[in-house]
Formats: sequence, C-alpha cells, structure tokens
Amino acid sequence: MKKTDLAKSDAKKLMNQMSAKGATYGVGASAAMPDRREQRERERALGLVPFAVKLNSDLVKQLQTLSKERGVELNELVTQLLQKGLSA
Repeated sequence: MKKTDLAKSDAKKLMNQMSAKGATYGVGASAAMPDRREQRERERALGLVPFAVKLNSDLVKQLQTLSKERGVELNELVTQLLQKGLSA
C-alpha cells in the first residue's frame, strides 16, 4: 500500500468516527441538536410544513425582539401573528 493510500484510509476512518451517531465534540455539540431527519419527522407528525418567505431585515428584527419579550419561539410568534391578522 502506498503512503498516500494509507493517508486516505486514515482520513476516511477519522471522518467516519466524527460523523458517527452519538459522537459529541466540543461542549455537547451534537447532544443538544436533534438529528435533522428525526426533527423533520416530528414536525411532519405535528402537521408543520416548511414555508420560506423573504422579509425586510427591520421587520425580522422586530419579530425577534417580540419573540424574546414574550418568551416564545419565532415560529410560534409568527403563527400567532398570522392567525390574528387573517381572522381580522
């Protein structure tokens, strides 16, 4: 085996170890974040659908501030505001 092949093999092993399920690096990096596939499944079960829009940066800052003041997630705040606006 050539020296470069050995280096490639070692790199592949290292990449596999880093991407292994349950592997944590840093301060609980992956332990705090759920698997994206699992997150999508949970959201799908709740009937949530991704809906991307482009908003003015000032409006986004207002939404983020209001979200922090109310102590709710941004998604929940936008849902409340849209429902309130549509019912009016």
